[in-house]
Amino acid sequence: MPTHFSSVVFDLDGTLIDSAPDMTRVLNRTLARFDRSALTEAQVRTMVGDGSANLVRQAFAATGEPLDDGTVQPVLRHYLDTYYEDSEPSRLYPDVAETLRDLAGQGVRLGLCTNKPERISRKLLGMLGLSDLFGAVAGGDTLPVKKPDGRHLAWVLEQLGGGPAAMVGDNGNDVKAARAVGIPVVAMSYGYPRMPVEDLGADVILDHFAELPAALERLAG
Repeated sequence: MPTHFSSVVFDLDGTLIDSAPDMTRVLNRTLARFDRSALTEAQVRTMVGDGSANLVRQAFAATGEPLDDGTVQPVLRHYLDTYYEDSEPSRLYPDVAETLRDLAGQGVRLGLCTNKPERISRKLLGMLGLSDLFGAVAGGDTLPVKKPDGRHLAWVLEQLGGGPAAMVGDNGNDVKAARAVGIPVVAMSYGYPRMPVEDLGADVILDHFAELPAALERLAG
């Protein structure tokens, strides 16, 4: 089924992968290293979406004395290095790999726009066997800006060559970035929205990733 979109750009955490278990595991290693108590996965899920520095700041604020600009960097380095070295693969949501390959097979160019650091994002894509599908990858540290700044998404779209495009994500940063560049946005209901998904302002809300091609067809009109 053709989508009539030249490009589709995806968020990563909460959209393609359920990474909250991974981030909880790694974050708790960093918290332990700095003599802080562990967080639950439910707590970490409420902290995902604004990049690693904000995640680390929220985690430390929740477990004791908050980090300031002078203390955050060594903690952030430990978290990022630990995450990059972690060998347990993230879990893809159901039907993600098959649906992405179907879209790519139709000639749709796929991009990734995530606030997760680029080197970790690329490593995860490789571990999941998805690297070959993405023509452009922008992490939260690829540019001087990140979502919800529309320039983050605009850079990915430029790398993919322009044309009609859509964004697929799970939280307000994805919707705001898509609105900033004037493209439609699909929200997955199973992610980490941090508010009722109905309040995100997406054009379409889906419960299952396999529904995406048909939803894109409807959006393209």
